[in-house]
Amino acid sequence: MVKNIVTTKWMQKSQFETDNPSGSKLTMFDKSQDNGDVVGFAPKALMLSSLAGCSGLDVVSLLEKMRAEVAHFHIEVTAELTDEHPKFYNKVKVDYHFSDAELQPEKIQKAVNLSVTKYCGVMEMFRQFAEVEIEIHLHDLEKE
Repeated sequence: MVKNIVTTKWMQKSQFETDNPSGSKLTMFDKSQDNGDVVGFAPKALMLSSLAGCSGLDVVSLLEKMRAEVAHFHIEVTAELTDEHPKFYNKVKVDYHFSDAELQPEKIQKAVNLSVTKYCGVMEMFRQFAEVEIEIHLHDLEKE
């Protein structure tokens, strides 16, 4: 079993520095507080980035194996927080956008489905506490 350890250290005001198992660091802060010129991330928003990153890495890898690479790919995650504390994401929509002159819709659908249902652990974690909706958007570069 893989064990990951991160260390998160209070820096000042509402700012924390955290690392990840590879040693990279980032700053997290409470976006409702004045943090001056500090560049950082809100913890809940990082969860959405983790969801997109986890699934995106799966999809890119799967499309490469299927020989169905695309020219452009991005994921947009929209989430709703509950009104009451503790506030958490209860509705999440993940929009996958693919662009290419020669899209392969069946392979794209298969890659996304495999990520969503089998490989992306962050997606599975989100499903434990949120209603998750998935939508695939195909953009033909010859028509745009």
